[in-house]
Amino acid sequence: MKNNDFPKHLSYFLSKHLPGQRNASTHTIASYRDVFKLLLIFCESAKSIKPEKIKTSDLSKELILHFLDWLETERKCSISTRNQRLAVIHSFVHYVQKESPENLFEFKKILSIPNKKYPRTLVPYLTGQEMQILLSQPDTSTTEGFRNAILLSVLYDTGSRVQELINIRVKDVRLSSPAVIRLHGKGRKIRQVPLMGKTSKVLGLYLEMKKYHPGISKGDNYLFVNQKKQQLSRWGISYILNKYVEKAKDDVGFNVDFPVTPHVMRHSKAMHLLQSDINLIYIRDFLGHADCSTTEVYARADSEMKRKAIEKAYVNLVPETVPKWQEDGDLMKWLNSLCSL
Repeated sequence: MKNNDFPKHLSYFLSKHLPGQRNASTHTIASYRDVFKLLLIFCESAKSIKPEKIKTSDLSKELILHFLDWLETERKCSISTRNQRLAVIHSFVHYVQKESPENLFEFKKILSIPNKKYPRTLVPYLTGQEMQILLSQPDTSTTEGFRNAILLSVLYDTGSRVQELINIRVKDVRLSSPAVIRLHGKGRKIRQVPLMGKTSKVLGLYLEMKKYHPGISKGDNYLFVNQKKQQLSRWGISYILNKYVEKAKDDVGFNVDFPVTPHVMRHSKAMHLLQSDINLIYIRDFLGHADCSTTEVYARADSEMKRKAIEKAYVNLVPETVPKWQEDGDLMKWLNSLCSL
C-alpha cells in the first residue's frame, strides 16, 4: 500500500462516506473536518509528522491518547469536547478498518478507548419571569429592534437549535391556522413545531415589512438575515442575544448567574413545557430528540417538580407525639450509671 493512504482515506471519508452513505449535513461534515485539522496540527507540532507524511499505520492507541491529552492540556478543551473529538475518530476508524484491514488490530485498540467521565452539570434555564423580562428588552419601535424581538421570540417559542433557526427560510413558515414552522434538524431530520398565537401574529407583521432579496424567490429567502442580507451566523445570533441579556440584568427580577446562550433558550422552553405537565414524549418530538433518555435530563433538573412529586407520594409515618427520653426510667438509670464508672 502506498505511503499516502491516510490522505486518500480521509478525503473519501469526508467527501464520499459522510455525505453519501451517512447522509450527514454540511455542518456535521465541517465539525468532523475540524477534528482532523486539530489532529494534523497535533501530529506536526507534537510528533514532528507533517500532514502529507501521515500514514494509516501511524494511527495507534498511544497516538490518539496523546492527542486527547493534548486537547485538554494545550487547547484547554473540556472533557465533554474531548469525548466529542474521540467519537469522530471512532467513526473514522470504523470506516477505515474495512479499507485497511492489515491495521485491524491497532484499530480495535483505538476503538477500545472509552469516554472520559466527568461530573454532569444541571441544565441551565431561565424562569418564566426571567424569560419574559429578556424578551421585552428589544426596542420594537426600530426596524432592527423589531427584527430582534421576533428572532428571540421564535428562538424561544420553537425551542430550536441555533443552526435550525439560522436555516429557516420564508417557505418554512406557515401562518394559517394551525401556525407552524418547519425546522431542519440534525441528520437532515425535518420536524414541524407549532407557533403560539402572539408569535404568529407578530411574525406575520415582520414578513410584511421584510425586504426580500431580488435575486431569489421570496420563499427561498432566509427568515432572518444580517445587514448585508446574508444568512445570519451562529456568532450573529449570540451577539444579538448577549446584547439584550446585558440590558435585562438591570431588572431586579432577572437573577441569572450563568451565561445565557441560544441553547439556554432551548433548555428554558423544554423546562417550561415540562412544568406545564406536558408529557416527555411530546417534548421529545418537539425538541427533535432521538429518544426520551435525552429529554429526561430536564425532569432531573427541575427541583421544584421533584419536591412536589415527593410531597404528593409522601406518607407520614412519624407519630404525632414523639416520646420524651427524659421520661424513660430505665434509660435514665443506665445513663446515670455511666457517670459513676
